[in-house]
Amino acid sequence: MTHKVLVLGIDGVRYDALQQVRTPHLDAIAAAGFIRPIRVDDAAPTISGPGWATVATGVLAPKHQIYGNDLAGNALHTYPDFLTRLSQLGFGTYAAAAWQPLLSSDSGGPVFLGGGFQPAMDSHDGPSWRQADRQIAEHAAKALGSGDVSAAFVYLGAPDEVAHQSGTGPEYLETVEGADIMVGTVLDALKGDWVVIAVTDHGHIDGGGHGGDSEFERTAWVAACGPTIPTTAPESLGHKDIHPHLLTSLGVDLDPAWGLDGKPFDS
Repeated sequence: MTHKVLVLGIDGVRYDALQQVRTPHLDAIAAAGFIRPIRVDDAAPTISGPGWATVATGVLAPKHQIYGNDLAGNALHTYPDFLTRLSQLGFGTYAAAAWQPLLSSDSGGPVFLGGGFQPAMDSHDGPSWRQADRQIAEHAAKALGSGDVSAAFVYLGAPDEVAHQSGTGPEYLETVEGADIMVGTVLDALKGDWVVIAVTDHGHIDGGGHGGDSEFERTAWVAACGPTIPTTAPESLGHKDIHPHLLTSLGVDLDPAWGLDGKPFDS
């Protein structure tokens, strides 16, 4: 098995925003594989904590027990993230994110049990998050270009933060374009064959904000390409399917005892 796997988690990007702005790197992923809107599972609110936990673990909120951005009382050791499973099997892994609960004990985390690179954050305003995303992209490019990593999760958070501050208007759309530039920084560093999955956790209402059941909030999306990616996405595709697809892409047999809710894309 010579290829590798990468998840690009881009927080809070509305699907319709991708149709309005210039995102050549995400477009290239879609052209080489697929892009598909997906529905955030109704078992949890449209919030980052349960969204990213489901991406990471392959199980829904009733199992990982995360329903908000306070992750306390979770079951992540029972249902560990895909990087932890792969690390236990001897694969080199990497994670980078500025949102603290993903990689640290902040707010009951981490989602990714092995931790990873977190840039220093002086504040939570839009410019700070854009700067953090640049640091993440540059750090990830160096790490993934080294050849020592077989599986990675790279998180970009600026679009979500800007939407909260100013809604989904011009500044937000500009930040989505900026996130695509960061995606390009990472992709340009990759050598060899990679399975690449880009995904968002939830959408936003027009004025900024999420957690409700509107279609704008409940609609997420997945774009994917690479050696194990079908050209047509399954109609049932959801956040929960990313974990099992990554494992099978690296030749790992899925153990029924893991209790995964998801399944590989081509199943």
